[in-house]
Amino acid sequence: MTSAFFFFFPLMYNPVLHSYRHPEQNGVSPLDERLQELKARLGEIQDLERAGAVLAWDQQTYMPAGGAVARAEQMATLQKTAHTWFIADEIGEMLEALSKSGSDWDYDSDEASLVRVVGRDYQKARKIPPDLVAELARVSALAYEAWVKARQESDFSQFRPHLERIVDLNIQVAEALGYEDRIYDPLLDLYEPEMKADQVAALFDELKVVTVPLIKAISERADAVDDSMLHKPTDVQKQWDFGVQVIQDFGFDFDRGRQDRSPHPFTTSFSVGDVRLTTRLDPDYFPAALFGSLHECGHGLYEQGLSPSLERTSLADGASLGVHESQSRLWENLVGRSRAFWSHYFSRLQGVFPEQLGDVDDERFYRAINRVEPSLIRVEADEVTYNLHVMLRFELENDMLEGKVRIADLPEAWNAKMQGYLGIVPPDGASGVLQDVHWSGGMFGYFPTYSLGNMFSVQFFDKAKSDISLLIDQIAAGQFEELLDWLRRNVHQHGRKYTPAELVKRVTGNELTAANYLAYIKAKFSEIYGLGSP
Repeated sequence: MTSAFFFFFPLMYNPVLHSYRHPEQNGVSPLDERLQELKARLGEIQDLERAGAVLAWDQQTYMPAGGAVARAEQMATLQKTAHTWFIADEIGEMLEALSKSGSDWDYDSDEASLVRVVGRDYQKARKIPPDLVAELARVSALAYEAWVKARQESDFSQFRPHLERIVDLNIQVAEALGYEDRIYDPLLDLYEPEMKADQVAALFDELKVVTVPLIKAISERADAVDDSMLHKPTDVQKQWDFGVQVIQDFGFDFDRGRQDRSPHPFTTSFSVGDVRLTTRLDPDYFPAALFGSLHECGHGLYEQGLSPSLERTSLADGASLGVHESQSRLWENLVGRSRAFWSHYFSRLQGVFPEQLGDVDDERFYRAINRVEPSLIRVEADEVTYNLHVMLRFELENDMLEGKVRIADLPEAWNAKMQGYLGIVPPDGASGVLQDVHWSGGMFGYFPTYSLGNMFSVQFFDKAKSDISLLIDQIAAGQFEELLDWLRRNVHQHGRKYTPAELVKRVTGNELTAANYLAYIKAKFSEIYGLGSP
């Protein structure tokens, strides 16, 4: 899920719109009065941030390139205003009063969660100057347009000065927030609360121990899976229509959302009732659009499943980007790339593309869409090699922030890591260092959440299978209602009320671990490639 760069500090203060009313004048307690005042201000900041999200969505979908300079100023104004109002002393005083007066609130209540989460946001936000927030918004909006052009022309030099400025600004943010160990830590914390870079590195080491030998074993049996049928030309409108049918079956409500096209797929939300997905279409590789739609649908289902009671507050978002990613990976991979799923949907897809798939059966197709092969593009990578793409970016982000690699040398550093991790070298910048939108959006610390999402997804799905005895049979019948309801009750409705660590323990009874994910890929791909018992 990508969108405009916003700090997760969703409060602002407008002294003009609010005046204190003595509680005796309206028959409410002082505690309720303060809480309603806080919620009113939260609603204002949420409105302003959602307006910014509309502008960011428009820039990535329909805005002409000529609007970039004005859009940069608009985004800077919105974010600076929101940040300035939020860090006002009055907000801190209100939070302190509510924390004391509401000390007997139940931890799980909306009220206690609101004060707890907003208080954490407030303490971080106070450390960052509003001008820095504005400048990062301004620079990022301009950088996005430069990235689009640079990627189209495969020319990193056009994007380089923008990235140099973005790295410098992220260093300033990290220094303002403060850190004890690594400069990456405070940036990662913006996307994955309470997670440290060393924790990510340790999890990545666990993944490598299993992934590297698994890839080697699979490479020795590469001919066991043929995916040539996926690379035949297909009508893009038919691709689009089939993907829309599937995500409607998943439960995405088009009365409360829509899908559009963008250079890089992303999801953004303006409210529980207005969630926007995007995908991109490749006439020569239809899985790009299909699995892109399934992936973004997972994000969209999360946003549409937030409790209405959290609307227009800072709790109306995912617990973290890793948890958010777990939902997209769950629907894309654990459901959408499963044998059960295609036992139901393959005949329908075959009917859409009879020339391409007429002589293919569902088992051959299932194996094709799960083919393991080192590839250039992260968003199209298979489940086994995918995390290597994330590790590469995580390491390069740390190197850029710590001054270990110059931005001018980034393409060469990227290619060296691609060779080291995946054994291939991008032929150009578009399929290499320029392929992702995130750095142009100012987002450093984001990439690890993709692999964390893989791990969260399998833990959640394993628990869902335990709780829903016929889940796999339901998927094979094209029935997803019970799975979506389980996710809504256990994950979606809570929004940001819990930290990622709290949520995964609450849902599964265990802390985040790589074990479930590793067991899943070993079992699945050992079977596909005939490697014997995992």
